[in-house]
Amino acid sequence: MASGDELLKNYSHIALSGTTETTVSAGHTYTLLSVTWNEQAGAAETFALYIDTDGSGADCFIYLDQNLPAKATFVHNDRIVVTAGQKIGITASSGNTDVFVSYLDQEL
Repeated sequence: MASGDELLKNYSHIALSGTTETTVSAGHTYTLLSVTWNEQAGAAETFALYIDTDGSGADCFIYLDQNLPAKATFVHNDRIVVTAGQKIGITASSGNTDVFVSYLDQEL
């Protein structure tokens, strides 16, 4: 990518259990366009979405212990802007939750 480039990207995690984090690269801004959770096993789960804005581990939660019923899908489609050095965290209470993230990667 060159300065000023914008790319639409996606990330998926199949059977997420626990936490996955992504740190925004230096010189980039990510705009989360949508995050989709899907429960696969027929048992209720919980999930979280958070941003660590300063690397201190003091997370700003968008969702915390959000219920996800059995065989349900939850879609978050409000835009969230995350800048260089900030972390995006996604959690799920067991290994039966699929997560799909669509985002815009802007290189400054």
